[in-house]
Amino acid sequence: MQTYALTVFEKNGDLLLDESFTAANDDEAKVIGAKRLEEEGLNDKTHRCVSPDAKLILFHR
Repeated sequence: MQTYALTVFEKNGDLLLDESFTAANDDEAKVIGAKRLEEEGLNDKTHRCVSPDAKLILFHR
């Protein structure tokens, strides 16, 4: 398992969500990250999910 970071911001830079989670691979992390964004109602906010080696898994501006 690897640890991924999910971060969500307002357009003005305010931090809305900053959490980490574990996943077996990038594909699983993408699903988990997208589900978490949906649960919090943050799909349309600026967000990113990065892998332990800094690979961008999810991004929305």
